[in-house]
Amino acid sequence: MSRTTVKDVSTEPESPRGTAEPSAAGGSRALALLLVITGAAGLLAAWVITIDKFKLLEAKAEGKTFTPGCSLNPVVSCGSVMESDQASVFGFPNPMLGLVAYGIVICVGVSLLARARFPRWYWLAFNAGTLFGVSFCAWLMFQSLYRINALCLWCCLAWVATIIMFWYVTSFNVRTGHLPAPGWLKSFFGEFTWVMPVLHIGIIGMLILTRWWDFWTS
Repeated sequence: MSRTTVKDVSTEPESPRGTAEPSAAGGSRALALLLVITGAAGLLAAWVITIDKFKLLEAKAEGKTFTPGCSLNPVVSCGSVMESDQASVFGFPNPMLGLVAYGIVICVGVSLLARARFPRWYWLAFNAGTLFGVSFCAWLMFQSLYRINALCLWCCLAWVATIIMFWYVTSFNVRTGHLPAPGWLKSFFGEFTWVMPVLHIGIIGMLILTRWWDFWTS
């Protein structure tokens, strides 16, 4: 008579994460630190702008004038940007959105430092969030340069932080296969991810330089 045995799996090691969750992936320490740093830079910019915005509104209510510390000249004039209609696109000051968004970025970076792994949908949603961020920044850049005719240094810091995090998150998703891409693009991002944010920021720098060329050279 054959004897049937029940295999005790309680003491066996769990299956490799890659087998149980083939699409789950954790970022490198470098990516995690980059997200923490860029998120912190964006959060700092959003926080300072929010405080200055409240001070500006308070001064207006009291019939006084408040000049933000980063209003240095007619071009670098944070006050002009804060008082524009574009500064409250969604019915509240734009930096309040940044306080939430950049806080999320920091949380993701810290989670990656703790060796967290996220499924494909999470990485794609995170990438979509950075895409929205960089697109919104592009719109704000256009408005700042060609409609408001003034720059805010804290806004520029937020733009740079958003651009860097967008390209590096996109690079990660392309290299891990979360975003379908040809082999040459994966190889490019594997070696030259830094080229894209440098090129992106460089183009913005050239636009700023040429927009107020007479002012910079006078």
